[in-house]
Amino acid sequence: MNDEKAGRKQTWTVQAGEWMSLAFILPASTFVGYLIGYLLDKAFGTHWLYLLFLVIGIVAGFRQLLRGIDRLNKRNG
Repeated sequence: MNDEKAGRKQTWTVQAGEWMSLAFILPASTFVGYLIGYLLDKAFGTHWLYLLFLVIGIVAGFRQLLRGIDRLNKRNG
């Protein structure tokens, strides 16, 4: 939901939607990382890939969360 015009004020519903989307980034990326690791563990017969991909998912989620917060703060601040 990018602003098409600079300085355009967003409604509270648009802002709430953008902030709510940030609330789902970390859990979703954590779950996807775990799922990828779990499936690779099943495919290769290992028992540690789920931990590696879980950590990768958490790190990716935090990175996206911080980038999103920074973007919204620059736009609104």
